[in-house]
Amino acid sequence: MEQLIIATRASDLALWQAYHIKEKIESSFPNVEVKLNKITSKGDKILDKPLALIGGKGHFTKELEDEMLEGNAHLAVHSLKDVPTYIPKGLELCAITARQDQSDVLLSHTYENLASLPKGATVGTTSLRRRMQLLEHRPDLKVKELRGNVNTRLRKLKEGEYDAIILAYIGLFRLDLLKDIPFVEKLNFFIPPMGQAALGIEIVSSDDKVREIAMSLNDEKSFICSTLERDFVSAIGAGCSAPVAVNANIDNDTITIKAMLGYPDGTHIMHKEMTAEVSQCNHLGAQLAKAMIDEGALEILEKAERIAFKDEMPQRL
Repeated sequence: MEQLIIATRASDLALWQAYHIKEKIESSFPNVEVKLNKITSKGDKILDKPLALIGGKGHFTKELEDEMLEGNAHLAVHSLKDVPTYIPKGLELCAITARQDQSDVLLSHTYENLASLPKGATVGTTSLRRRMQLLEHRPDLKVKELRGNVNTRLRKLKEGEYDAIILAYIGLFRLDLLKDIPFVEKLNFFIPPMGQAALGIEIVSSDDKVREIAMSLNDEKSFICSTLERDFVSAIGAGCSAPVAVNANIDNDTITIKAMLGYPDGTHIMHKEMTAEVSQCNHLGAQLAKAMIDEGALEILEKAERIAFKDEMPQRL
């Protein structure tokens, strides 16, 4: 193989990620020339509706998968948190890069931190998971939908549309955007979504050379943790945009996975965690999901969606 084509979204953050992977591949495989196939996804085009109403975060990945299935790309680079647990036939989530800082951060031009936000302050977020965890701690705040790329969201904050917004730390760090924001607070009590701060490398399953290249990017611990998180989400039937948080972490030979779900207004919250030896953890994500389902998780999630989109449901696509 002399040339490898990476399918990527055309947003600034996605391009940073794709170029990062390009450099790693060309360093490890100097005979391979890597090119990018840049795609504007449906999720990037429709900005006037919540993500969950246009099919969730899968709209950030579908067009990239179509390019691979049509033979126009050999692999795709995704933010792993955007990758649905269902992978189309003929494709495979082959490798997961080492996870970095998984924090959510509160950003503001006026208020130093979450505690200093006054009652009724407006906080912007697209995520039902963030909305749920924010309102569990500060039910007096007003949460307002926030769409657009990272720079658009930061501009809206600067122009005063929001008192604060919540974003993933890692994207801001990668694009060197934190220096321009007066107040930044890591929300360390938030549980991340599955796969936060890792990149997912998706390939055409039948291409052994591409598999070899992709596997050079894989981090074993991240792969184990992310797989358990994805197993949990798949077993509980939650889409990428549902008010669900799940995170697995390895400490020496022990792995702990913790999850929470509830209504997006911060009520009816369910917390649970499980621990196992890494060598015995293969089914831990599914086991955690079953335990929560036995305690009524599915009923909570069904009601959570109705609550979240009661005003928008007639326009659901």
